Amino acid sequence: MTPLRQVPRLLRIAATLVRYRLDDLVEGAHLYRPIRWLRPLLPRPRANIAQLPRGARLREALIELGPIFVKAGQILSTRRDLLPADIADELSLLQDRVPPFPGAQARAMIEAALGAPIATLYKSLDETPLASASIAQVHAAQLPDGHDVVVKVLRPCIHEKIAADITLLRALGELAQRWHPAADKIRPRDIVTEIETTLTNELDLQREGANASLLRRNFAVGEDLLVPEVFWPHSAQSVLTLERVRGIAVDDLAALDAAGIDRIALAEKGVRLFYTQVFRDNFFHADAHPGNIWVDATRKQNPRFIALDFGIMGSLPERDQYWLAENFMAMFERDYRRIATLHIAAGWIPANARVDELEAAVRTVCEPYFTRPLSEISLAEVVAKLFSVARRYQLTLQPQLILLQKTLLNIEGIGRSLHPQIDIWATAKPVLAQILRERRSPRRILRKIRERMPEWIATAPEMPQLVHAFLKKAADGDFDTTRAVELEQRERLARAQRRQLAVLPLAAASLLSAALLYAFDNHGGQCLHVPVSAWIALAVSAASFAVAWRRGRN
Repeated sequence: MTPLRQVPRLLRIAATLVRYRLDDLVEGAHLYRPIRWLRPLLPRPRANIAQLPRGARLREALIELGPIFVKAGQILSTRRDLLPADIADELSLLQDRVPPFPGAQARAMIEAALGAPIATLYKSLDETPLASASIAQVHAAQLPDGHDVVVKVLRPCIHEKIAADITLLRALGELAQRWHPAADKIRPRDIVTEIETTLTNELDLQREGANASLLRRNFAVGEDLLVPEVFWPHSAQSVLTLERVRGIAVDDLAALDAAGIDRIALAEKGVRLFYTQVFRDNFFHADAHPGNIWVDATRKQNPRFIALDFGIMGSLPERDQYWLAENFMAMFERDYRRIATLHIAAGWIPANARVDELEAAVRTVCEPYFTRPLSEISLAEVVAKLFSVARRYQLTLQPQLILLQKTLLNIEGIGRSLHPQIDIWATAKPVLAQILRERRSPRRILRKIRERMPEWIATAPEMPQLVHAFLKKAADGDFDTTRAVELEQRERLARAQRRQLAVLPLAAASLLSAALLYAFDNHGGQCLHVPVSAWIALAVSAASFAVAWRRGRN
């Protein structure tokens, strides 16, 4: 569908905003300003709409516009620092109070999906929903064996409604790709594709069940995060049956205080959980608004969270995960030069950018915020300054990081609510440092080498030819120099590579020997459950790589 054919949909959105007396929002958007001239032609607001406060009118308008707009309202509801209190209160109702569809219809949909009558599947099923959201609604039930469960069922015709909104977003993305001056950096088509993939995944409740199972395994001990059990015989693509859990909504501060929950410990644990999910497990809850995060009321001094709704989970490519972790550590240590070099090395900033200028720009943005509590930090101000730097250095927006950015937004909103004076930097740094130490431990490295060994053995016959071709290019100086800016730098790089080649074969052979000894030496002495012979080979390899690295720098 072409962007031109989406004009009626855009007009309907604007008309809905005007009909709910949200005229100031319409006039504030450049795209919709012409609509104000059509206001006399639009139907007058009904009396029941006109008397509603502005927050309620906005909430009702978002519900009428569809699931994507409801999702946007859910995200915004966590940002009380950016919204007036009355609007934030109303938008928070979107989290679990979207008008439900009839319980009898839900019962029929469950029977159709699971292929059996309700009386056979469940001992009881309450047709009055516990919660009703933009994608699905939840009913209380009990299994024949007495387990208390909840049954989540998709809303009727939700696939068609989502498809219509995605088509609109795709049309807007095409317009932005064609006319926005920074389209090559913003990559609107990729962003729309990422949103479409996320929503499509959320419509598959069997996938959500698999997400819940994996997250439950990652936190099997249950000290910090409780994840409900999935009952697979009672689940399908449009129906999901989960263990029923009970707790306090994370934004219900009065109830948390009445239960004696340590909110400071809870806020700090939330930050640690975020970094653990992202950097230890590379699998994080990406829809962490207050409606999906509860608190276990039975744990007062050592509180724990309860996770709900696993339709939107995130993971990052290993390369992005590495660059993010290194950037976070550099930021925690205020190493702005490393932040600049990491951005260039990751390909987020063009290679011809001057490192010293980028370092100064990052320092200017970040330095004022490190010693201030979260309550005094305006994220909107930081983001505005960072985007100003991004425009200057042509930052390439990474669509695969959209979910992580959204999660950071939610986590900051929850952290601000629980403990306004929390020091995010001081809380997060030791957690991330410990995770990175574990990822870089010799035992983990050897295990990764052992996993890659079959692939290396398969490609080993090709190595002599590849080495010969590399040496010939090194001798001829025939390297790809597209990222170099001066001939002298290319020549210096070639000389450094030739010096490194004298040592790298020994380093690689020692590393391979260490992996083989780790895998097959079961009779020699061991240290930390690793054969001593493997340690020796690993030490030789590390020393050789260190020599090669130093030669490459000289």
